[in-house]
Amino acid sequence: MTGPLVASAENRQGKTEDRDRLDFSRFRVVTFDCYGTLIDWETGIFSALCPILRAHGKLLSDPELLALYSELEADSEQREFRRYREVLQAVVRGFGERLGFSPSEAEIRSLPDSLANWPPFPDTVAALRKLKSRYRLAIISNVDDDLFAATARRLEVTFDHVISAEQASAYKPSLKIFQLAQRRIGVPPAQWLHAGQSVYHDVIPAQSLGMAAVWVNRASARPGSGAAKAASGKPDLEVSDLQTLARLAEAGTKN
Repeated sequence: MTGPLVASAENRQGKTEDRDRLDFSRFRVVTFDCYGTLIDWETGIFSALCPILRAHGKLLSDPELLALYSELEADSEQREFRRYREVLQAVVRGFGERLGFSPSEAEIRSLPDSLANWPPFPDTVAALRKLKSRYRLAIISNVDDDLFAATARRLEVTFDHVISAEQASAYKPSLKIFQLAQRRIGVPPAQWLHAGQSVYHDVIPAQSLGMAAVWVNRASARPGSGAAKAASGKPDLEVSDLQTLARLAEAGTKN
């Protein structure tokens, strides 16, 4: 089996034979992970956590911070279900436990409170608009409904469906959230494309249910994983940004 197609912003023309490897004309719906894929969560995470670490005299490199974040978040999500706001609060407490300091209540709240201000990537809105002209779009995200509502205003696109961890009482990579999406969206897996920044959270579970999966492997301080748990997989398509995905989809659906 050959490796995944790799397309980048620098290789904007693409190869006809590469586009043919993923038939975009067969898809009716494209679903997205949100944070890390559409929203620049590394910038958001750094903006919230770095001031806390500095206040307590702790110093981590960006890759070290993201690696610890990914470990603490995954551990919290694998426990008995609790809302994502509480998961993020647990992450801050976990930094304190690992690094030997006691965060204040305001510091513990600051990470989830900051989420509403996390910015979209520069290419997100235009790419979503382009994709919206061709497909139904939906969100499948490890988030609370009220937290996503604040983010949704920044994305400037009306999604046909939003499926959250809060609704499913489960966090990706659990199949429960994807199965809830399947019931809500009602599209066969063969007509479904899922795009996400995390191989662990998105590519592996989506493919296990028969969906095609795009790995949006954005530039990161921790290449290949970012703030997500590291994992290996074989996505059907790998792109470096959402603009590239929208361009390939447009080229692949032209008559």
